[in-house]
Amino acid sequence: MTEEDLKADLHRYLQSARDAVLWKLEGLSEYDARRPMTPTGTNLLGLVKHLAGVELGYLGDTFGRPSGEDLPWFEEAAETNGDMWATAEESRAYVTGLYRRAWAHSDATIDALALGTVGKVPWWPDGKDEVTLHHAVVRVTADTQRHAGQADILRELMDGAVGMIKDNDSMMPGDATWWEDYRGRLERAAREADSGV
Repeated sequence: MTEEDLKADLHRYLQSARDAVLWKLEGLSEYDARRPMTPTGTNLLGLVKHLAGVELGYLGDTFGRPSGEDLPWFEEAAETNGDMWATAEESRAYVTGLYRRAWAHSDATIDALALGTVGKVPWWPDGKDEVTLHHAVVRVTADTQRHAGQADILRELMDGAVGMIKDNDSMMPGDATWWEDYRGRLERAAREADSGV
């Protein structure tokens, strides 16, 4: 496999995860795109905002390729977790646009540099801050896939919409009755296991 083949393979998995995250926002109201769905405040638009910063950091700043994007939620005086939610003033178009610009910047870094290129992660401790581009791309892909899974669960909790990516839900076939019966079987098995039956 050539370096270009390796890059294409890595990019395919990264782009698939990116697309999945944005797809989870389709058809949602502003409220649903932003509303906290867990006790720790996890929300769909916040995941997108966070991932934009992840890409710009690991696949930009780490390799001496700053994006020029203004990310005030990372400044020293910024609110804790400011990258994990969108303010009322930060429109969905702004956050998704930032994410798409982060993709373009990251993709340019991947295209320009060899996978063995070493960069320094600015927020990691000295002496433990070096990574190769290959490592950084794998890390960003893993983080994006993790958040895509969170987004999938959040969306299902909101309105029942499920699936891996648009036009490929990757779900077993079954109507609402089948899924209700299936869930019921799982609930019974859990209760039986809990009671020691």
